[in-house]
Amino acid sequence: MSSGRGDKRHGRRGGSQHCKEIKCKQANLGTDVNESSPIIQQFLAYQKVLDAKHDKHERLVKLSRDVTIESKRTIFLLQRITGREDEKENILSEAEKKLSDIRMSKWKLVSAELQGEDPYQYIKAYYPGLQEYIEAVSFFHYLKFGKLISLEALQETMVFPCDCKQSQPSAAEVSKTNGESNQSKLEHGSSDVIGESSVDRPSALHSSLADQSDSADESAEEMSVHIPPMEYMLGIGDLTGELMRVAINSIGIGDIEKPFELCSFLRGIHDGFLLFGNINRYLSRKMYTLKQSLQKVENGCYTLQVRGSEIPKHMLADVLNSSESDRVLYHDVDGTSDAF
Repeated sequence: MSSGRGDKRHGRRGGSQHCKEIKCKQANLGTDVNESSPIIQQFLAYQKVLDAKHDKHERLVKLSRDVTIESKRTIFLLQRITGREDEKENILSEAEKKLSDIRMSKWKLVSAELQGEDPYQYIKAYYPGLQEYIEAVSFFHYLKFGKLISLEALQETMVFPCDCKQSQPSAAEVSKTNGESNQSKLEHGSSDVIGESSVDRPSALHSSLADQSDSADESAEEMSVHIPPMEYMLGIGDLTGELMRVAINSIGIGDIEKPFELCSFLRGIHDGFLLFGNINRYLSRKMYTLKQSLQKVENGCYTLQVRGSEIPKHMLADVLNSSESDRVLYHDVDGTSDAF
């Protein structure tokens, strides 16, 4: 027993001594790194590429946040049209000016950031603002023209003239610069550290990609923000909630024709969404909200059709709200519930 305990103590002491030696080696490892090594220089180039990518992502997030705020303000402005037909043109012109300012002051900067980049690589950075902007533009388009704006027409508004270059260097340019510096170091005798072929290939690849991107930027006369079809559908899904509010407000002011028109329009959007099925979890959530909005409009149209002749116009909104509040849940003893 004593020998066993001694072995354990000896093993613990030996393990701690081994850990101290490893820590000493790791501490001395930083002083032995040769910063002029082609491998270190190549990793520094990768670091600059990643830093440039992260900085661009943060700039896009900030622009998306600004677009979201301004788009919500435009939607609130457009909601004031209900019951103010005499001010409709003034409100529409003011909303159009706001949307134009968002397009030229925010989306033009986003298009400059995305120039020469894969748009799907940064879509998560600005998709909240894109959906909110699609909702605002489609809401404005429906109130002015009475129909849904298409994806093609919306994409045409996101094209801008290429009148300036990005102030920040792109990832390809940073990689090209570091690749050329690594190549010059290899030519001056640094190729004995690592094989020449294994270093020349990455730098040559980045240089060729940089040349292609530079030539593409020079030949391009315009820049744009790509609108994915799924983001367009999600923005249209948010539009249905605004149209539901317009329908309820129209009932409150005694407008009998507008709710039926909006109900037919919402049914068309609902049927179109059903054709795609459950292809995206975000789309499923929008479908649930769309069904709720459509149900509220249908209940309002039902109230107008059945009891509209016997209820004064100024009391239609109160009757509709009371009918919605009457739909309470009564829980049975076994835990089930019935809606009345």
